[in-house]
Amino acid sequence: MAKIEAEITNKKVGIFRKNKVVIEKLNTILIGSIIPILLITVWELLSRIGVFPSYQLPAPTTILNTIYEMGLDGTLWSHIGVTTYRVFAGFLIGTGIAVVLGSFIGFYQRAERLFDPLIQAFRSIPSLAWVPLFILWMGIGEPSKITMIAVGVFFPVYLNIVSGIHGVDRKLIEVGKMYGLSTFQLIRRIILPASLPSFLVGLRSGLGLGWMFVVAAELMGASQGLGFLLTFGQNMSQPDVILASIILFALIGKLTDWLLKLLEQRSLQWQDRIQD
Repeated sequence: MAKIEAEITNKKVGIFRKNKVVIEKLNTILIGSIIPILLITVWELLSRIGVFPSYQLPAPTTILNTIYEMGLDGTLWSHIGVTTYRVFAGFLIGTGIAVVLGSFIGFYQRAERLFDPLIQAFRSIPSLAWVPLFILWMGIGEPSKITMIAVGVFFPVYLNIVSGIHGVDRKLIEVGKMYGLSTFQLIRRIILPASLPSFLVGLRSGLGLGWMFVVAAELMGASQGLGFLLTFGQNMSQPDVILASIILFALIGKLTDWLLKLLEQRSLQWQDRIQD
């Protein structure tokens, strides 16, 4: 009887905790929505009474109608699909190179002295400065666009990997050596878990820059994509198309960052972190 009561109590506690987590997430969403809703409401009112000219800043309802119409005729989904493909292809390539190079430089001090100054110099080059060079080397096709995004993703991921490895407490490594761990075991059981938080932050920063770099990439003769919609709206003097593209960039970028944040939370459940 006592066992059954204990099981029932445990189930009730589990349900209570799950409900508490759901309520906390809903509260977070609601609190985070207050300012955007207020801003959109004020924007709509000021546009309707003529404070903001429609040829400069259309009302939010006008922009939503533009997005809706593009969704009905199918052009919206093709633009979103092409841009998303470019970002994720560049993200995977840039992250892969950053992981390999950043791990090598993080583990070996001589490699850092040899390669890091050059990498830091390249990091200071503005994104648009790469555009003519990539067009000259690879033309205006997909390779140049994806390479452009990969360059933007590479640097924050690389920096966070190197910083994460350098930030590992050397006492932990010494303790691992005392227990007879091999180099591979040290990397797998001590260095990688300790540097994982920094790496995941680098992934989020890299993906954010990937969405920024895709605009510069789609200036290179693109005929599809959200960046193309920006230039199309500018050339056709359609501010609703320009703002629709910007809003879509914000929404999709936020969605992908949220997915990476979920991955970060699941990967770092072992940490004893401060909870709000």
